[in-house]
Amino acid sequence: MKQFWRLSLLLAALLLSTSGHAASRALLVGVSQLTQQNNALWLQAPRNDVLLMRDTLRRQGFTPGDITVLADGVDGAALPDVAAIQAALSQLYERSRSGDFVLLYFSGHGTRIRNNAKRYQEPDGLAESFLARDARRDGEALAGVLPDEAMGGWIRAFLAKNVFVWAVFDTCSAASMTRSSPATEGVAAGPPDDVVRFRSLRLEQLEYGKDGERADAPAAPAAPALPRARYVGFFASESHQVTPELKLPRRAANAEQHGLLTWALAQTLARKPKNFRELFNGVLTLYPPVIEELQARFPQRELPSPVAEGSLDAPLFANDPAPCSTQPQWGARREKALLLLSVGRLDGLDIGQPLRVTATLDNGVRREALTRLTRADADSAALTLPAELASLGGSTEWSVTPTTPPEALALRVDAAQPLPPDLSLAWPASIVRVPASAAASADVRWRNSTLELLSPELRALMPGASSVASAEALARLAQLKWIAHLSALAQSGHIDGFEATLERWQGDRLVTSQPLAQAAQMPQPVPMSGERNTLAVRNGSGQSLDLVIMGISADGSLYPVYPETASESNRFERGTRETPASKRFDLPWLTSGARLLLLASQAEPWSAPRLFGFMLPEAAETSSSTRLRAAPARNHVGAYVAWGDGTH
Repeated sequence: MKQFWRLSLLLAALLLSTSGHAASRALLVGVSQLTQQNNALWLQAPRNDVLLMRDTLRRQGFTPGDITVLADGVDGAALPDVAAIQAALSQLYERSRSGDFVLLYFSGHGTRIRNNAKRYQEPDGLAESFLARDARRDGEALAGVLPDEAMGGWIRAFLAKNVFVWAVFDTCSAASMTRSSPATEGVAAGPPDDVVRFRSLRLEQLEYGKDGERADAPAAPAAPALPRARYVGFFASESHQVTPELKLPRRAANAEQHGLLTWALAQTLARKPKNFRELFNGVLTLYPPVIEELQARFPQRELPSPVAEGSLDAPLFANDPAPCSTQPQWGARREKALLLLSVGRLDGLDIGQPLRVTATLDNGVRREALTRLTRADADSAALTLPAELASLGGSTEWSVTPTTPPEALALRVDAAQPLPPDLSLAWPASIVRVPASAAASADVRWRNSTLELLSPELRALMPGASSVASAEALARLAQLKWIAHLSALAQSGHIDGFEATLERWQGDRLVTSQPLAQAAQMPQPVPMSGERNTLAVRNGSGQSLDLVIMGISADGSLYPVYPETASESNRFERGTRETPASKRFDLPWLTSGARLLLLASQAEPWSAPRLFGFMLPEAAETSSSTRLRAAPARNHVGAYVAWGDGTH
């Protein structure tokens, strides 16, 4: 009988361990050696990177059996050939169940080549690839690599299983790896005991493969393109940049070669951040001293600005896309008694805005204080450091969160009944019910089940608005009040080398072409039957841009043009006048009363790019790309175009 009960308990334990309990798993890939290439192109750090990430994940609660390592030079690890990587992805996919969390981590060389067959064309016309151990040239293409489209296919497959995916690429040319700089070499000069290597190779640097070595594995299982609410991506660099591996921490006796992003991730995870945004902001605070040293050593190189996208406010290592907070969190830089922000009025801030300042110490302890915004310009802001935090040391990590949305931007409702309790709002939109004594200042009157628009700005934005009252209708009006405010702020400025052109096509024939700023001066004709409107964007400014393009229909519905979803970065790639980064967007939703708003800002090196308060479809608190730290004023440009009744 005792044996029976022991067996029953054992079976119950096995069933419990294999039931629907969510698991956290990781695939760690590090490619140091390119066996079909000259060893001068090999790297040193990827093997160290995967070991550091493995140890870091174990401290975060991952079990050894749920961490798969593919790396050369690591005891017990399989070699990271492309077939082995694809097989490991396939095995991880088969093991994954709804509710699981998966980390896909890659450390090694990245490259870019032209691929006209790619379904989603990048603005620079190039496609990114991660080089496996057996990478080689195959004519004007590559073999032994994991292309960005293949990586995107695997992510779609995991998402279709309701698995939360965190993808990390510590490579050059990384920022588009889920959808090498031509002027750089892979290895930089330096002292023998402090060599810096850059993870980027050009196609012409790679040798052709040996006969019979064509073991590329099949692609990911077919899966629909679902919303990426359960997705986060971290990238070591923008697609045109290089990222280094070097001894870290700097000047430490026990320093080892590591990729900069990987080392910063491990250091920040030790502080136990609550969500991916806190994690990434912490990563960025570790970059300045390293980047400044490398800039002095390699002044001709453009050094990396890490990028993040997806549901950054989701909790770490969980299958939960719900944000930890619906308020934005911005990294801040201390300068004596001030904290400086690289966001401002275009992001919903205003002078006197109540804020919470969070100081994170080296040991992960957080201290907080409340204050108000001292200064707010279009692209920057500043606040006086709260006195209770002024004594903290120079290595403190600073962040700022608004405690309430700006009062001046709230949708003011004259309502005879309480507001709905289920309102879903994203920063900086908000709703307040005004007392009867202030009814004259209301934007909207709500009586019984109908809404009456009182604000001229809202009536202009929504000529076809429904008068039926609902929580969704109020939330849309609150978002549109912010858009009306933003459009007034944005219709100015200039970015040298940036062009946006409104085009009208009849089949393949271009009928008219007009600069967007000029088109904004008067209502535009709605396309006739057989015609279509497109927006052509060209960036020849020599800098990457933070870009948002949003359509607004006559009934107030929003149509994201760029980025298309909340999971995508709004970083528009860098181009020059000679070789601009360009993309053409179709505008099929155009009808009478529609609007188009474009807002672009120069993306400073190591600063935080911005979505300018737009709510995209997949989550109330949207994705963003995030960069490092503040710099002098940046230029921005905006345009706001309306379409008329279709008369020509």
